[in-house]
Amino acid sequence: MSLPNLPQIVLKPQRAQPFYSGHPWVFAGAIAEIPDGLEVGDEVLLVSREGKGIARGLYNAESQIRVRLYSWNIDQPLDEQFWQDRIRAAIALRRQLFPDDNSFRACRMVFSEADGLSGLIVDRFGDWLSVQLTSQALATRKDIFVKELDDQLDPLGIYLRTEKGMTAAEGLILQDGSLLGDPPPSPLFIVENDLDYNINLQEGQKTGFYYDQRNNRRAAARYLHGEVLDICCYTGGFTLNALKHGKATHVTGVDSSAAALQLAEENAHLNELSDRCNFVEADSLKYLTSGNKTYDGIILDPPKFARSRRGIDRALKAYFKWNVAALRRINPGGILVTCSCSGLVSHDEFVDTLRSAAVESGRFLRILEDRGQAPDHPINVFCPESAYLKCLICVVE
Repeated sequence: MSLPNLPQIVLKPQRAQPFYSGHPWVFAGAIAEIPDGLEVGDEVLLVSREGKGIARGLYNAESQIRVRLYSWNIDQPLDEQFWQDRIRAAIALRRQLFPDDNSFRACRMVFSEADGLSGLIVDRFGDWLSVQLTSQALATRKDIFVKELDDQLDPLGIYLRTEKGMTAAEGLILQDGSLLGDPPPSPLFIVENDLDYNINLQEGQKTGFYYDQRNNRRAAARYLHGEVLDICCYTGGFTLNALKHGKATHVTGVDSSAAALQLAEENAHLNELSDRCNFVEADSLKYLTSGNKTYDGIILDPPKFARSRRGIDRALKAYFKWNVAALRRINPGGILVTCSCSGLVSHDEFVDTLRSAAVESGRFLRILEDRGQAPDHPINVFCPESAYLKCLICVVE
């Protein structure tokens, strides 16, 4: 059987199995041969040492992920129609997930590997789209994605958000700014879980809001009661849900970002909940480890602690320290909501760390709910790293 006329990336012996199984990342260490003259974004064919075609992908010499794979049909070119079809399929799934207009206008439309578009994230905020590119190779097709998103969703504007560290990781040099239409206004409002939020799309973290915790915020609220501490509260998502949908009487939200806390205060006022919460600008871990006040519930939703495999041990030590500190400040019968968004830290590693934290703090801990990311952040079964979010709701004795 003849292979497509493409530059061939040849794997080392016995390194092909993950890619036959559909994993989209080909790291430099798995590759034996790369043709001369390849440029960033060139379409290539991944082949085994024996010369068998595996998948089509895009090449980037500046990334440790030398090739991102997109099609395991080796006769399917990665042309404009291919990318259009992927975008349309991703949007069609969200229409199915969110038949009501409010939810469809406030969700993740494209989730990278989970939608077969490794390196592309698209969030919708009403009439605006926020786009994040984390692959330099995929960024060479940026105009195709912008046009198709415009055709399918007819936004008033499409805005590019960049992620810290992508220049070093991918050689990706992009700046935040409008890709199409009008820049997003401020304020920009969305509705989630019957709560109104003011979004700063141009300056907020990541793409502007954390849709991945949507269901977890509502689920945690069912258990939270009394006096609650929300650590790394960002713009108040867990805080507002605990007050509106739970039995929390008062919530203190803590974050190091003054801009995020300003939005949190505005969101509390917007939902007529400001008399039952307050927000503190502080280093979250220092706040957690200082003072003796105890709470009926504590929410831990820290930033990503592991950005590379070298950082996993350091991340696990951080999760241990944060959870020990939280467990020591929860009243008997209280609730701990503890999260990890570090995809490189496995679910089992996170649970083991929580177990060690319970032993260290002398608390008896039971998991009531073991949760992950919202369904608009689906998990690619061939790419375990796409199952990145862990959210454990626990009762503490």
